[in-house]
Amino acid sequence: MTMSDRLLRQGSFLPIAMVVLSIILIWYVGAIRLNSPQLIDRYEKNGIDWNFTQLATDAWKMERPVLPSPHQVGAELKKTVVDKAITSKRSLIYHAGITLSSSLLGFGLGTLLGIALAIGIVYVTTLDRSLMPWIIASQTIPILALAPMIIVVLGSLGITGLFPKSVISMYLCFFPVVVGMVKGLRSPEPILIDQMRTYSASATQIFFKLRLPSSIPFLFASLKVAIALSVVGAIVAELPTGGQGGLGARLLSGSYYGQITMIWAALIVASVVSALLVTLIGFFERLALRRLNGGQAVLA
Repeated sequence: MTMSDRLLRQGSFLPIAMVVLSIILIWYVGAIRLNSPQLIDRYEKNGIDWNFTQLATDAWKMERPVLPSPHQVGAELKKTVVDKAITSKRSLIYHAGITLSSSLLGFGLGTLLGIALAIGIVYVTTLDRSLMPWIIASQTIPILALAPMIIVVLGSLGITGLFPKSVISMYLCFFPVVVGMVKGLRSPEPILIDQMRTYSASATQIFFKLRLPSSIPFLFASLKVAIALSVVGAIVAELPTGGQGGLGARLLSGSYYGQITMIWAALIVASVVSALLVTLIGFFERLALRRLNGGQAVLA
């Protein structure tokens, strides 16, 4: 069974198609609206008679548009994704790989840090009262202001390359993991914990047999948010470095040279990367929940 057949059977293909078509239609209309002032001004200066059809056609093929049309972005994607070799520095696949490497490292570090902090908060009352407010307050600092500081400080210590960018990704993605894991570890009802204690279960046994399995759905929900934030963090980290690689560098380059279609193409590739990563987390979530439910069925 193909994916389209599954979507049709689930009744989700038509709503998805309608949303996509609506977005494309609004995009084309928006391109006319935003690009038309420059064109009308050009028509008036050159004494050109124009109508709406000509205005729309010219708005959708401007060389330096305010908002490029969907087919212009599609052409840019074909040129930078399909026509270029993956190893070429003009390929968005090449730059996506650089961004992906730092975002995955930051995601891994953020996940480990978030889980460790969550366990400490749940089991140590002092950490719960003193650390949790600071964790929440840390997310109020704008990442655009924090990223250059982290890059400069780590650079002064001789730490450059992949790690500084991954630190920024880690900073963004550890917070949802902490919140989700704390909620998950506290999700078992007190009567279940008391019942295990009557069986002389140790704190370690309660953690691995009750708290941790109960936290799995909460953890994966948090990981879906965290993996998307890690990509955002990696892109933001590439902006102040002035590096030649990564989707952030392509966004910066497009901004410098007024290549709006390049910016949109890089944004679309970044969104596709994030969507694929979230889908991958969802796949592992289904595997984990299937195994967890299977184990519970055996125990029952």
